[in-house]
Amino acid sequence: MTAFPAQLPRLLVERAVAAALEEDLGLAGDLTSQATLAPEAWATAKISAREAGVIAGLDLAAAAFRLVGDGVSFAPRLKDGDRVAVGGVVAEVTGPARLVMSGERVALNFLNHLSGISTLTRTYADAIQGTSARICDTRKTTPGLRAFEKYAVRCGGGSNHRYALNDAILIKDNHIAVAGSVTAAYRAAEAFAGHLVAIEIEVTTLAELEEALAAGARVIMLDNMDNALLVQAVAITAGRAKLEASGGVKLDRVRSIAETGVDYISTSQITMGAKPLDLGLDVSIGAAT
Repeated sequence: MTAFPAQLPRLLVERAVAAALEEDLGLAGDLTSQATLAPEAWATAKISAREAGVIAGLDLAAAAFRLVGDGVSFAPRLKDGDRVAVGGVVAEVTGPARLVMSGERVALNFLNHLSGISTLTRTYADAIQGTSARICDTRKTTPGLRAFEKYAVRCGGGSNHRYALNDAILIKDNHIAVAGSVTAAYRAAEAFAGHLVAIEIEVTTLAELEEALAAGARVIMLDNMDNALLVQAVAITAGRAKLEASGGVKLDRVRSIAETGVDYISTSQITMGAKPLDLGLDVSIGAAT
């Protein structure tokens, strides 16, 4: 079954966009537009792609033009998750020219950044097409933008790992070191967790993998293992747990990792390594009718 499209809560969107507009407009507003554009000037604009990619962030762009003032219309021509070709129109914006100019940068900042993430995620997802593995993000995100960046990952065909420390239990090497062993850490997590709280444990060797399986682990992260070790880990596990490969995952290696038989591949590259997609707003200005 195809997954339903992701959706961002409106309150979350408007709060983030309002903060961005406040940062950009300051205490005096858009001085340049006030100085150069008559109050009655009208703008018709198109947001178009200067390079091909996958779109994400239209709700935030729409909110920027909605919150900047009354009378601006934002009409998307694509949906989040759609591919756009060079020159393709993403959205049309019409309204008082001063307001269009004042909302432009905030709208594009969100749209360019998130579309860059969705585009890179799509590249990773396409690279492993035909395997059973899925691309996942991590908690390595821009502070304050995690919900939006993880949304963009889904728009690009990726999957979300946990959103925050309170989503699930992920026992990492430092937890194991303090707890004393893989078994001790996993047993403690089981005793603590509620019945709806997922537990994943990280291992770095095949011996730790066997210990985690013996302890009853059902989701195991294979950290910084080369492909030969990943193949052995899949064979040892034999379907008893879901396996996630993580650490040093780059685009040139992701296909070979997927072909080892792991279930998930997590990488910070799709959020931290994505460059903004080049989208621009082109305006024609005339008198209001």
